[in-house]
Amino acid sequence: MNTNSLTNLSRLIGIMARLRDPECGCEWDRAQTFATIAPYTIEEAYEVDDAIARDDMSALKEELGDLLFQVVFHARMAEEQGLFSFDDVAKTISDKMEARHPHVFGSESDEGQSREERWENAKAAERKSKGATSAMDGVALALPALMRAEKLQKRAARQGFDWPDPADAAEKVVEEIQELAEASSEKERAEEAGDLLFATVNVVRKHGVAPEEALRKANDKFERRFKGMERLAEGSFASLSLEEQEALWQAVKASERSEAS
Repeated sequence: MNTNSLTNLSRLIGIMARLRDPECGCEWDRAQTFATIAPYTIEEAYEVDDAIARDDMSALKEELGDLLFQVVFHARMAEEQGLFSFDDVAKTISDKMEARHPHVFGSESDEGQSREERWENAKAAERKSKGATSAMDGVALALPALMRAEKLQKRAARQGFDWPDPADAAEKVVEEIQELAEASSEKERAEEAGDLLFATVNVVRKHGVAPEEALRKANDKFERRFKGMERLAEGSFASLSLEEQEALWQAVKASERSEAS
């Protein structure tokens, strides 16, 4: 890191300190807490992802700055409470990265392990050192539900609790569909719907696909095709019959296949 980088980082930390100053800071920034800022932190992370998905490097630079500001914000609030500082945050992640890469920063060999195996073993050791008693400990509650389901399933799989192949997992999906159809109360339907989604994540995971990313792409595809139908309908889409709407859907799909070939 060059001198200018350090200067800019120090400047950002100083700006945050000024914004939180009890006497001359910003009223809104002074009023914030970890809990009130957390949603903005999550939002900024998604905006980073969006910039990457759009391959907009100018936006990525800006969004990474916004995300960095969130880290500085949290660190400043912690420093005010005597908990830790931004420097402590940087030291903690630096120590963690060096510890998780002993084959790079130390003298250990990778013992033929894959990157994922090595990484997960290191994280498991860290969790154990912090008092974890279950393989499920440490899977963040705030993760998107699909992503959290996948992580929980992977943790269980590393303990041997997993279907041998995708076909077995698929049978569970069929079972859950039937149980949802037979549910007799709102509470039971909600529970069975959750079981169905969880089982579906398992099937997707068994095929080596990230469920969160797969559904995101499916959302994008549906949105693109729906907008295509609206364009073909020239403003009268809602007044069409379901059969007419389906015909437009097939027309949009056929157009996409033609463009791709």
